[in-house]
Amino acid sequence: MKVQVYIPSRMASTRLPGKPLADINGLPMICHVVNRANEANVGAVFVACDDDKIAEAVKEHGGKAIMTDSELPSGSDRIWQAVQRQIEQGGEKPDIIINVQGDEPFLPPELLEEAVEVFQKNDWVDVVTFAHEISDDADKTDFGMVKLVTDMNGKAHYFSREPIPHGAAVMKRHIGFYAYKYSALEQFVANDPSPLEVQEKLEQLRGLDIGLNYYVAMTEKAPIGVDTPEDLEKARALSKSL
Repeated sequence: MKVQVYIPSRMASTRLPGKPLADINGLPMICHVVNRANEANVGAVFVACDDDKIAEAVKEHGGKAIMTDSELPSGSDRIWQAVQRQIEQGGEKPDIIINVQGDEPFLPPELLEEAVEVFQKNDWVDVVTFAHEISDDADKTDFGMVKLVTDMNGKAHYFSREPIPHGAAVMKRHIGFYAYKYSALEQFVANDPSPLEVQEKLEQLRGLDIGLNYYVAMTEKAPIGVDTPEDLEKARALSKSL
């Protein structure tokens, strides 16, 4: 099983301009993410970027970068374009494509390893993603925290910004990490956004609407994202303490 990891990275960020190159204790944030992905040792790691400065920083620190168009509708489209360009340049076609967010410098490498194991054990799975339990009422009603429901075997039924299932004492919060079969990502990007995707502003609903099977693995190791200057200061402090 050929696995490749892709990290979509763009310079455009309204809340934290130049986010990929933000310094965290002497290293650009995007390079921290590359290092975490490499620690998993599941396959080659590529940064799918839209700016030469990102590519230069990644290559300067020993990573691999693939330039993509700046105007793409989603991170999934950016990854798909990077995969195709990597193949066009003589690279191997992957069986599994792992999408790692470029603003999670403390990504637990174990998530990548667990995702690969799921594919190895379950032929029916098209996409692997993760969730962790939440019980605080403020978290349940926070529209920024995506909730989900699954069947007893971990197959996703629905994702929503609303509290689901209704009245549950403990809910599952989605973690924006995806690992796709090649054919699943190909099918995903070939389809237009679905009505539910537009309604909830959640692209994974497109996958459900076109019949992809999502497996949701539970974890206690939720990645820490960096979206604001305040998040960046917290990340710098955490990095110093590790």
